[in-house]
Amino acid sequence: MSVHRTTSPSEASMMDTQQLRETYMITDLIAPAELRYRVTDLDRAIVGFACPDNNQLELQADASMRASYFCERRELGILNIGESGIVTVDGKEYQLSNRECLYIGRGAEEVIFKEDQGQKPQFYLVSYPAHTSYPTTKASHADANRVDLGSGKTANERTIFQYIHEGGIKSCQLVMGYTELAEGSVWNTMPAHTHDRRSEVYLYFDVPEGNMITHLMGEPEETRHLLVHDRQAVLSPPWSIHSGCGTSNYCFVWAMGGENQTFDDMDGIDVLDLM
Repeated sequence: MSVHRTTSPSEASMMDTQQLRETYMITDLIAPAELRYRVTDLDRAIVGFACPDNNQLELQADASMRASYFCERRELGILNIGESGIVTVDGKEYQLSNRECLYIGRGAEEVIFKEDQGQKPQFYLVSYPAHTSYPTTKASHADANRVDLGSGKTANERTIFQYIHEGGIKSCQLVMGYTELAEGSVWNTMPAHTHDRRSEVYLYFDVPEGNMITHLMGEPEETRHLLVHDRQAVLSPPWSIHSGCGTSNYCFVWAMGGENQTFDDMDGIDVLDLM
């Protein structure tokens, strides 16, 4: 565990490439047989990965959290982007296949990750503080709310799969799902938007080998870019846009926390107004 600090928009506008990457990207969370996570100062979001490999990994609270156990005052969203695995929550097992989701509510004391018959899961974790408790709930891929958007003509034909949201798995403030771009489409979240009431984390995955994403961030009139590779995350403060274009189609997990859970609570920005 380590603490990840972000900055104000005025500071971001003066950063060089390396400073931007160190501040807004998380690139080193995946390691076989390890559980790694970062506590951020972005609405106290925690981002991590659990990758059991012939072992089991228990999620524990770091001393800096001042908690007896990880979910004492938190809720947790898990999306498996690897092979099948098992998450045990207070003694109950949940089998998660690729792209299945598990929500763990505040108050769950023991969370353990392990393989499923020798397969190699990659459990992506996002956690926000919670002031109330909701039950631990699993959602299969078929359970997700599917939203088809965009067009091949504008290179942004995509499908959104919503798991933890107002009409799906109930949570205190966490909203989570993923977006899959169709073959031949490369743009995500364009036209861009901000949402002052929520922060967001993007995790890009299933980026084909030899390809990358150009992620746009910053204030609309002071945009910056980050070059992102497979299974790397970008932190997006409320004042920043969060949009990207790849050299191939890809997927990304989006997770939000903050003042509300309304998915379309966005402040839209016209393409011609970006600078």
